[in-house]
Amino acid sequence: MTRSIDLEERRRTVSAAACQVLARDGLGALSVRNVAAEAGLPPSTVRYAFPTQASVREHAITSVFDRTRQRIDAIPAGLPPRRWVRAVLVELLPLDDERVVELDVYLALGNAALTDVELRPTLDRVVVEMRQWCERVLGVLGVPAADLEYEACRLHALLDGLAMHVARLAPGESGDWAIDVLDRHVDGLAARG
Repeated sequence: MTRSIDLEERRRTVSAAACQVLARDGLGALSVRNVAAEAGLPPSTVRYAFPTQASVREHAITSVFDRTRQRIDAIPAGLPPRRWVRAVLVELLPLDDERVVELDVYLALGNAALTDVELRPTLDRVVVEMRQWCERVLGVLGVPAADLEYEACRLHALLDGLAMHVARLAPGESGDWAIDVLDRHVDGLAARG
């Protein structure tokens, strides 16, 4: 039992290091050597936890969305609907350092997945999950079922665009304007629902 727990802890450590390397140095720097150095581990340990570079990539993008899912799941279900919707949508924006790193990892690996047949299924799962969050938010807002697919695409695109702009703000610059944009969008949806 201890061995499997140790391996899982090691995978989390290596995955976090891979995310840091990706966010700081880009996809070209994602190597066993660089990840090992970032994690403070010997390269053989990284290879033991993730035998291939593809497995490091897949686990990194999966771990990003696992953390996002955990944050969303932690939002109290008993909140008034509009407050719950706002809390979920705000979690999907890179408004702190952790979420900026997560976005950088998603962008690097998402772009790589477009030509990497091994990584593509992972990206596809992430996109489906993001769309499901959008649909869930829209359901809470009372968007009619006939409009759900279109509005989910629109909300997903809005979130992606806002995330890109917020992640590239100058140090110290506020992303509050993005929350205002989301609030106005939600107001428009709720008025129609």
